[in-house]
Amino acid sequence: MVLNKNNPETIQIVSSLIKSGGVGVLPCDTIYGLCSLVGIGEKPLRFVKNRPDYKPFLLVCTMEQVRSICRDGIPKDIESIWPAPLTVILYSKSGIPTAMRVPDDPFLQKLLETIGSPLYSTSVNTSGEPTLLNFSEIRQRFECSVDFLVKGSETQGLVPSTLIDATVYPYKVLRQGAFNVDELIKSQVRT
Repeated sequence: MVLNKNNPETIQIVSSLIKSGGVGVLPCDTIYGLCSLVGIGEKPLRFVKNRPDYKPFLLVCTMEQVRSICRDGIPKDIESIWPAPLTVILYSKSGIPTAMRVPDDPFLQKLLETIGSPLYSTSVNTSGEPTLLNFSEIRQRFECSVDFLVKGSETQGLVPSTLIDATVYPYKVLRQGAFNVDELIKSQVRT
């Protein structure tokens, strides 16, 4: 099923599909992502992506959801930046380093609020293959493998989010992506 991001009914349809364990493609504020509900959606998402069990997914969240997940709260310097195309590894309440992101996208924020739970998210590709960035290619490759596809623009973005590890100090940049963290990292070196 292909849905349009700008259709007012899309949020409710996608929310129902995700809550029932569905896996789909969503436009993020960076690139398109394969997404499912935290908890019940992990196995189906691993199957669609052909991803090994040992490799975790990042969580796409609202700010409130991150606060409820984080053991030590959100660092003030990160909180002042989010929402943004920045993925941050923080400790969850269970003590596990967990990659989380608060996307700067009104559609995703509304969807997350409607669902009331974070989503697992990962790039749209089969594990080990290049990331697909063009909606037409994504549709051709994944339409028969997922429960829904939500179309934003044809090419949502070309660069994934920047990934930093905030479980260490100073923070460690693991992947430079769409968000420039130079000032954030420099501010930590100065203190």
